[in-house]
Amino acid sequence: MKDGFWKAVLKELEAGNNILLMYVIYSEGSSPGRQGFKMFVSGSGKLEGSIGGGIMEYKLVEWCREELLSKEFTPFVKEQIHRDGIPANKSGMICSGRQRIAFYKLDLSHIELVRRILLAIGAFNPGIILLDNEGIQFIENRNLQDRFQLKETADSWELIEDPINLPTLHIVGGGHVSLALSRLAAYVGFSVIVYDDRDKLNTTEDNESAKIIHLPDYGDVASYLNAGTADFIVLMSFGYRTDKLVLEKLLRINCQYLGMMGSVEKVKRLFSELLEEGISPEHIERVHAPVGLAINSKTPEEIAISTLAEIIKTKNKSQVYKHG
Repeated sequence: MKDGFWKAVLKELEAGNNILLMYVIYSEGSSPGRQGFKMFVSGSGKLEGSIGGGIMEYKLVEWCREELLSKEFTPFVKEQIHRDGIPANKSGMICSGRQRIAFYKLDLSHIELVRRILLAIGAFNPGIILLDNEGIQFIENRNLQDRFQLKETADSWELIEDPINLPTLHIVGGGHVSLALSRLAAYVGFSVIVYDDRDKLNTTEDNESAKIIHLPDYGDVASYLNAGTADFIVLMSFGYRTDKLVLEKLLRINCQYLGMMGSVEKVKRLFSELLEEGISPEHIERVHAPVGLAINSKTPEEIAISTLAEIIKTKNKSQVYKHG
């Protein structure tokens, strides 16, 4: 789960540093900062996150450091338009989009708020982050159909974010590639769940980026893997026999992406056996195998990068994230 940003916020607040939080509540066109992008400038000098980069981000960071951190203010929104020839709100960028950024000042009084956000994210508990012209709240036991919900009037705004409504990646198999893929996927904003039937496996015990589900047996995977139509599944168990067993269980799941790691020869043989056993060609053709983009990957990290790139390519065609 992608909670590193809020962990960094908490660390700065607990150290006694005030924080200037910038949060993109709206974006359109070719804006480099998309809705939900966030960044903070700490009194310690630390920066974390991004609101889009470039000259726009540089100027706003300097403004926070030189002026906003040392003054009191109520939350406000600043428009940034990314093109030349406009009288106001010019960002300095020319990519033709626009975005609106909300500014908040956080201090020691916000520590409990951030702890509650982190607790909910870490436990996959429902809850929403509400940002408006009054401040920031966290409301437990609520979720959204979509990741964000924005309401704006001439002088107010309300953005609700569901922090656990992320695209979900299910990884069957908890080995070295699974560990590398978990870390990368969580970093770019996926909720990651790993399934394995081995106890005290070092790569699952070291995996702090995913929720780990221990299976009694790989034959039971379908009972534990609750994937929805917007989810992504990658199969990378420890052997040919388990890969075949799991793939047979998962072929009929209606997910957005189903991939399997393996050599060309292994995939060819496995698919041939499944066809001989009566599995329809249509079910087999939807499997991305060998998984990942063809970049001649060798190491676990390279395989993870190629796999995640293919998943992101699929994800960005639809941009549909739903719970379950």
